[in-house]
Amino acid sequence: MVQSVITRVVRVAAGPFAPGHLGELTQQVPFEMVDAVLAQTRCMQRRVRDLPSRVVVYLLLAGCLFAELGYRQVWQRLVAGLDGLPVAYPSEAALTKARQRVGPQPLRALFDLLRGPAAAMAGPVRWRGLLVCAIDGTMLFAADSAANLTRFSKQRGGRTGGSGYPMLRLVTVMACGTRSVMDAVFGAITCGETTYARDLLARLPAGVLLLADRNFAAGHLLKIVTGRQAHLLVRAKTGRGGPKLSMLHRFRDGSYRSVFGGQPVRVIDAEISIATKAGTVTGVYRLITTLLDPQAHPATAMLRLYHERWEIETAYLEIKSSILGGRVLRARTPAGVDQEIHALLVTYQILRTAMTDATNSDTAVDPDRASFTIALHAARDQIVHAAGVIADTVIDLVGNIGRLVLNDLLPERRLRVNARTVKRAISKYNARGPNIDRRTYQATISLTILAEPP
Repeated sequence: MVQSVITRVVRVAAGPFAPGHLGELTQQVPFEMVDAVLAQTRCMQRRVRDLPSRVVVYLLLAGCLFAELGYRQVWQRLVAGLDGLPVAYPSEAALTKARQRVGPQPLRALFDLLRGPAAAMAGPVRWRGLLVCAIDGTMLFAADSAANLTRFSKQRGGRTGGSGYPMLRLVTVMACGTRSVMDAVFGAITCGETTYARDLLARLPAGVLLLADRNFAAGHLLKIVTGRQAHLLVRAKTGRGGPKLSMLHRFRDGSYRSVFGGQPVRVIDAEISIATKAGTVTGVYRLITTLLDPQAHPATAMLRLYHERWEIETAYLEIKSSILGGRVLRARTPAGVDQEIHALLVTYQILRTAMTDATNSDTAVDPDRASFTIALHAARDQIVHAAGVIADTVIDLVGNIGRLVLNDLLPERRLRVNARTVKRAISKYNARGPNIDRRTYQATISLTILAEPP
């Protein structure tokens, strides 16, 4: 019988720092960066322990990649590829104390270093010189503990029967082309999305075109955006409850000039028809924008661009479903929740950066075609094997994660529609009726700019 011997060389940090890695993703968050944020936030250990602060930071990030496991099982993945090295095997209590000792500040600082748009060579990252971003919010569930309930509350009643866990609201700004996180803020659900949005918009960089849904069609938010030398493209209600917009001047492309929130804006009213095998659905939509030149930014082009706002919905799906698997956050204290959410955002960001680095190697590949699921599981495998922790002298920007992504690209995205329905209600008594069509259809869209406001 012929036998093969596979010899593998693993290069990691020395001594008790060896378990502190993220496999190949360590190159996105190198040792020097983690040590710098620990020193900046004064969270570096005073003496070298079995669990140095740097190792704990990597443990928290790895915990997001293995969201279904407890931290002791996550630790076992970190040391699985370190055969022959004298590594510690701490108890669950020791890992808990180490996470409390480090606190949330280093993870906040790390997120602040890594957030921002990943550079991309293809795809709708920029539109006519503007960085296309989207803002929206989502809900996360925290552990049902007395400490968490002092800050986060449960949702009561409603059509879904309320929630059994404390809930928190996460609001982010994301770059649409690469789905990388530009900025984020979170807190109790007692504050609405637009309240949290004020802090995000106050930090918005110049040269951004921000896409937003109807909830963000508020004059005071528009004023903040324009004050940051950025632009807004937001959907607004057309009927009762919508803003009253007078027509000051009609442009040739069908849009018209108006005033909203004391700021000059352009309004685009359009009839959009979506045709599928199930039939044709037609609706009237209104967009408000601060881009006032109809020649530089035609109305039809802006209507088509607005569809990119759904990239942030896909990003939330990747965070809540692909990474968390619909699970509740582990942390049982508000400080722990703060720490865990920032670790989650950092982990998502470095995965997205690795995917963008891979697609950048071929300018014909749109970042949309990179599979987040493949990247996530490839990163998990690299951690278990402790592979690619320290880069060689020749930097490999694609890496093993990127090669797996490029070898199994998603097909070019088709235009599809699906009824906006609850597919899995929190309450089993939440009946929506038997006649709701939940199938997904390939669709074609036709746009007609309205000559008169609806």
